[in-house]
Amino acid sequence: MSDREPLRIAMWSGPRNISTALMRSWGNRSDTFVYDEPLYAHYLEQTGKNHPGVAEVLASQDRDWREVVRRLTGPVPEGKSIFYQKHMAHHLLPCIERGWLDEVTNCFLIRDPREMLTSLARKLDEPLLEDTGLPQQVEIFEQVRARKGHVPPVIDSKDVLSDPERILRLLCEALGIAFTRDMLSWAPGRRETDGVWAKYWYENVEASSGFGTYRPKPDPVPDRLKGLHERCLEYYRVLAPHRLGGS
Repeated sequence: MSDREPLRIAMWSGPRNISTALMRSWGNRSDTFVYDEPLYAHYLEQTGKNHPGVAEVLASQDRDWREVVRRLTGPVPEGKSIFYQKHMAHHLLPCIERGWLDEVTNCFLIRDPREMLTSLARKLDEPLLEDTGLPQQVEIFEQVRARKGHVPPVIDSKDVLSDPERILRLLCEALGIAFTRDMLSWAPGRRETDGVWAKYWYENVEASSGFGTYRPKPDPVPDRLKGLHERCLEYYRVLAPHRLGGS
């Protein structure tokens, strides 16, 4: 990597996924700097969402998406060769211009909509389609495929949890970098690179030292969300056939 441009990975995920564990995995590499949800403050300011610790989040990050993008596409902090950016896809609001996406390597972390929605419904009484991040993921995916002429990397949380080493090896191969076993485990606890919202959301990850084992979630989709579930499936089915290691 030393003779090449830094690799800027924008990993686009939806809520109730393993995005923070995946950030831990990349943050455990010695060549990688991680950035936790850089567009969160902008998202909260623009939407007025009353998330836990909203005042702290707004005070901790730049709310101007243009300044955030300058950092995301600029020099990698600490002179690292890989810049891993953990993004929530629903933070990419319509007011944010999309041209900068061509300057990063866009990847996608997806999860079965039924498992995602039954978990999200415990946090949001009436989640909307845009809250799932799936429309935004598909939008970015299609932009990359059209402009770059190739299919960007897609990984599914079930596949990662079922066989972390295999999927991470495939992801690293797709990104043109070497896999390292440091990605499979990490020390428990909080990180300086965690957002200030970690104390509200990261309890399970802080107690972890690696990826957990995949356990199927049998919960049925609530009746009130069945229509939303069908719409989510439409977007998920665009991405799922391209997932690395999928059958």
